[in-house]
Amino acid sequence: MSRTPRVLAGWTALVALCALRGGVPVAAPAVRAPTTLLAAGGGGPDAEIIHATLGTAPPTGSECEAAFRVDCYSPAQIRTAYDMAPLYAAGLDGAGRTIAVVDSFGSPTIRADLASFDAAFGLPAPPSLRIITPDGHVPPFNPANQQMDGWAVETTLDVEWAHVMAPGAGILLVETPVSETIGLHGIPQMVAAENYVVDHHLADVISQSWGTAEISFPSKAALLRERTAFINAAAHHVTVLAAAGDAGPTSPRNASATLFYARRAANWPATDPLVTAVGGLRLYLSPTGERVAPDSVWNDSRPGRVAAGAGGLSTVFGRPAWQAKIAAVAGAHRAIPDVSLSAALSGAELVFASFPGTTPGFYPVGGTSAATPLFAGIVAIADQKAGHDLGLLNPTLYALAAHHAAGIRDVTHGDNTVRFAQGGREVTVQGWAARPGYDLASGLGTVDGTDLVAELAAP
Repeated sequence: MSRTPRVLAGWTALVALCALRGGVPVAAPAVRAPTTLLAAGGGGPDAEIIHATLGTAPPTGSECEAAFRVDCYSPAQIRTAYDMAPLYAAGLDGAGRTIAVVDSFGSPTIRADLASFDAAFGLPAPPSLRIITPDGHVPPFNPANQQMDGWAVETTLDVEWAHVMAPGAGILLVETPVSETIGLHGIPQMVAAENYVVDHHLADVISQSWGTAEISFPSKAALLRERTAFINAAAHHVTVLAAAGDAGPTSPRNASATLFYARRAANWPATDPLVTAVGGLRLYLSPTGERVAPDSVWNDSRPGRVAAGAGGLSTVFGRPAWQAKIAAVAGAHRAIPDVSLSAALSGAELVFASFPGTTPGFYPVGGTSAATPLFAGIVAIADQKAGHDLGLLNPTLYALAAHHAAGIRDVTHGDNTVRFAQGGREVTVQGWAARPGYDLASGLGTVDGTDLVAELAAP
């Protein structure tokens, strides 16, 4: 499963609660501290876990800094950063489109939490929030179950931030009854659920904040058998997105994300050529959302914690035709990510959560689990403007980048190399640095929402 947050779920959104050394909650009530309120990579001897909420009112930037020594970003800041206001002013908000987010177990309080989130930030309710369980009944929520706890965070992040970006789009929460973890576990249920969504024309965009290392599958054939939903989606012009992962050039090799491969390991389904892989960036924003410094590759790793935007080369899929112009980087392999958006723990998105085991309130969350629903919202708006579903985006994204289109913005700062202690030794997995053009840390770069929507929707 890809670990990207809390420690155990989907890429599980990395909860920044645990974020930086020295963070001390300020006037914040204590929380029971489910294991999933952990930071990337399962923590370690130097990873501090701050078991506290920021309160039931949205915190200011200074309050986040005082409590956790991180920047916390509101919907208004992120919308400004991605130039969304001209779209909304033109009536483009995803109306008539549906974003499906696919998560194991879901969250028992997601409807109430989204309503609290919207009320706090002055957002309209989505036209619909449907919850389906096409692959079987989801077991009752157990806050002592670390997997369920982690997926509740993931679900909250996915739903709230897809809605932030496309407030007029319907949200379809697709819950599965088995936790996706490492290797095949839980993936057949994910695939069956996504095939149901496509077969019944229930969504225009599918957002996946989960994944696992290609090398965690028992065989290449076992991985390839799980592609049916993506083949189905491509045939029906449904766009599929996937978080690239949160361990830089490597990936967790156990479900609690306390052990990592000591070598490069790219994550599927992000590596699938029928999926758009979304990587992670650190944004530096003013209180009103303007950039005060260039975006950089997300890398909050330090001794004891692995937390960085993923990228790399597939060992299963060859280089697609639409990546021909980046052959110097990709060689004969499918390269990821394709694009990157906000994902840092040190510059985190705020979520409102109240599921059992937490103190109701706002928490800062990061990971490519955040970047993916952000991009899903932009895609839903592009579908609306085009008047039809755009389907597989990758050929168009790479063509736009080759023509230096305004919707694709290059990222040239930062890297995703990670270092960690494991097995009694210090391990370094060398990643890649951002550079002009395509790179294995930021992909093609990031996006401008208004420009990209116009370019994607153009004939």
